[in-house]
Amino acid sequence: MALNQSGEPFIKRTFASLSQPGFRSLWFGMLLLMAAVNIQMLARGYLAWELTKSPISVVLVGAGFAPPILLFSLYGGAVADRVSRKKIIQLGQIGMLSIILTVGISISTGTVTIYHLIVASIGQGAIWAFLMPARQAIIGQLVEDDQLTNAVALNSSGMSLMTVAAPGIGGVIYGIAGPATTYYVMGILICVALVFTNFVPNLSTISHTKRRMWGDIKEGLLYTRQNRTVLMLLIVSLSTALLAMPFRTLLPVQIEEVFKREVEALGLLLSMIGVGALVGSLVIAGLSKTSHRGWVLLVTSMLSGVAIMLAAANTSYFFAVVIMVFIGLGDSGRRALNSSLILEQTDEEHRGRVMGVYMMNFGLMPIGAIPLGFIASLLDVRIAFGLAGVALLLFAVAYTVFTDRIRNL
Repeated sequence: MALNQSGEPFIKRTFASLSQPGFRSLWFGMLLLMAAVNIQMLARGYLAWELTKSPISVVLVGAGFAPPILLFSLYGGAVADRVSRKKIIQLGQIGMLSIILTVGISISTGTVTIYHLIVASIGQGAIWAFLMPARQAIIGQLVEDDQLTNAVALNSSGMSLMTVAAPGIGGVIYGIAGPATTYYVMGILICVALVFTNFVPNLSTISHTKRRMWGDIKEGLLYTRQNRTVLMLLIVSLSTALLAMPFRTLLPVQIEEVFKREVEALGLLLSMIGVGALVGSLVIAGLSKTSHRGWVLLVTSMLSGVAIMLAAANTSYFFAVVIMVFIGLGDSGRRALNSSLILEQTDEEHRGRVMGVYMMNFGLMPIGAIPLGFIASLLDVRIAFGLAGVALLLFAVAYTVFTDRIRNL
């Protein structure tokens, strides 16, 4: 069995943090929550396309979660440093369940409109602004310091696993039983996730400051600005949020206009993205601090740009299935390695607030998604993909050439 430079077997190191019971409960709860989220991405996007046949509407539904994340994630990060992170996660799951059941009932009663989907997306974004900083920051409380990168990467691999399995299953359920049943299945998954989260230990709060909430936010922003390595990692994350994430939002348009296929075909493409991300995340989980992780992050960012450019030039659905694997490999750098490096470079007192800043990147996604939606509507979805891929590749090359902070990690 291969050994890494620390002397541990690679496989043992890859799954090391799952030996911690608290993290294991969090991880299983996350699997079920992300299964619901990934099914929802497929169902909501395809339902929006069926209701309107408008690329702009699909983008608005897909990006509706972003404005509340932009508005509230700094506040959510500060709350994660003040309040029980477990309670925040539980309340967030309950909020997600409420939104999903509301949409499911509106579909069953025949009253659903594109506006229901946009409002649901906005509501999910508001919840995500609090849930995600807490969920990322709590990992550091559940595992040992030397397991942090491993735990974040396994967290990401679990998300990727659900990106593999959930869209395909969701596409089949949607195609056979319809959108309402698909939403009720999501609700069941979140209920079980709540059960697992209940087994996460009740941990003490990190900050006991008497400052006003804005004072905490301001102090967190100052810390982020002064920590130059964290700042550069956040900028890398921003470029992928602006240019790589909108690609998925527009996939329903490509499925029908370019490939002339239906929802099951979309599920397979999203699943293949998950296959690549799962493989990449598991490899990253086994990396040590001497594994040139900065270079891995830069290379995966470049890979994302090249793969999106290939997707833009491609008109074959079967070739697209292969391309999605490489897009997933590129995603693994953003999902697993970038966030774990940010947490590793941040002290425990500020992790919630720094992850709040990290979440703002997702709130800025419409800056990339909405222009690409207009380009897809006025010109062609392949042109939109091509522009995003070229821009992402250029940014990744610039980070590599002009700064050594990431290269040296």
